[in-house]
Amino acid sequence: MNNYINVIGGGLAGAEAAYQIAKRGIKVKLYEMKPRKFSPAHSNKNLAEIVCSNSFKSNLHTNACGLLKEELRLLDSLLIRIADETAVPAGQALAVDREVFSERVTQELEKMENIEIIHEEVGENDISLKQICEDTITIIATGPLTSDGLSKEILQITGESNLHFYDAAAPIILKDSINMNIAFYGNRYEQERARDEDIEEWKNKLQEKDTSYINLPMNKEEYEKFWTELVNAEVVELHQFEKKEIFEGCMPVEIMAKRGIDTLRYGPLKPMGFTDPRTGYRPYALVQLRQDNKDATIYNIVGFQTNLKFGEQKRVFSIIPGLENAEFVKYGVMHRNTFINSTKLLDNTYRVKKNTNIYFAGQITGVEGYVESISSGLVAGINAYNQLEGKEKIEISEYTMIGALAKYISTPNEKFQPMNANYGILPELEGKKIADKKIKYGKISDRAIQEIKNMKIAQ
Repeated sequence: MNNYINVIGGGLAGAEAAYQIAKRGIKVKLYEMKPRKFSPAHSNKNLAEIVCSNSFKSNLHTNACGLLKEELRLLDSLLIRIADETAVPAGQALAVDREVFSERVTQELEKMENIEIIHEEVGENDISLKQICEDTITIIATGPLTSDGLSKEILQITGESNLHFYDAAAPIILKDSINMNIAFYGNRYEQERARDEDIEEWKNKLQEKDTSYINLPMNKEEYEKFWTELVNAEVVELHQFEKKEIFEGCMPVEIMAKRGIDTLRYGPLKPMGFTDPRTGYRPYALVQLRQDNKDATIYNIVGFQTNLKFGEQKRVFSIIPGLENAEFVKYGVMHRNTFINSTKLLDNTYRVKKNTNIYFAGQITGVEGYVESISSGLVAGINAYNQLEGKEKIEISEYTMIGALAKYISTPNEKFQPMNANYGILPELEGKKIADKKIKYGKISDRAIQEIKNMKIAQ
């Protein structure tokens, strides 16, 4: 085994991983193809380039991403420290001067004696991934726009037939924020009943059924109001290289709606097989929510893959009866994204189960977002170091946001899709349910911070 560790990719996850390893006294070979070659979305020559928004989201203790940043600060995250130091006014959010941020990260890593930055592309036509991984612990942190050549080598190493590409994904909602006075559980056709049945008895039976689907019935007026707002909502402009990859099987809901006012009623919003418990009749249209995690705390909106702007998603989808107070843990997105089947391939340290010399980090693992990517890089970096030094692996508690993300991407899930930090992936508080969300989230965050403080992780 070589006495250094490879990190492939100089983005947020790769930069954090390299720092965590190097500061502990181990040499790192950090491969970054810029400035020799740029992906379709990158243009800055520096490491840790921020491509989209300059916001690292909320700093609040009662916000999921705010909690994640607090945990990372306690574990000496280089990138969060530099983000704090390069912050620009953004209210309760942490936003940075993106140029200064990337420049500072690059300077910090360049001056570390244990880091050698190699500006070469890793892939079948340049430096072979298989070759540099041989007898060397390697972290692959190449992001959602991993090059075709490297993608092919990743398939060979993981034994998979394909990487996962998705062009559109539906929003995900916290179950506790759904109005269950309107919504009801159940699958299609199980709800239809004879009119002479006792409605109250039937409604009680519905709530005892399978919780894998939650249904939101709409009358004609409600549906037409929703449709009007949907077809007139603002959308995000795709990159040119992404436009050609959108396909019929992943049609954005707003595009489908523009084909005619009744198109959705014969598609994802068809009411066939359902009865509205409030009226005893079939609804005019119906939105289904599908259970998205094992604990049934988060649900995705079936058939609602979308390219609407995030603010528009909140506004338009909250018009749906039952979602008027919906809390979105992940908005719908539509872009090219390359990610591995982490739930099959990785453990909760981001290490490949069948090839224990390889780790993955960043959005290629299925964590989505700047801070989430940094989190995965930190965990992979610490564990790669421990492995080389012959120490026990460090599994971060699932009661923390860092650990919950690691658990999410490594837990078997046939419907796996990338995920942001959210309270829905954390275990519930023990004892009586707390109705006030700020109090509830504050207590969950307090618990998480204490878990981090209790862990003995050498800095």
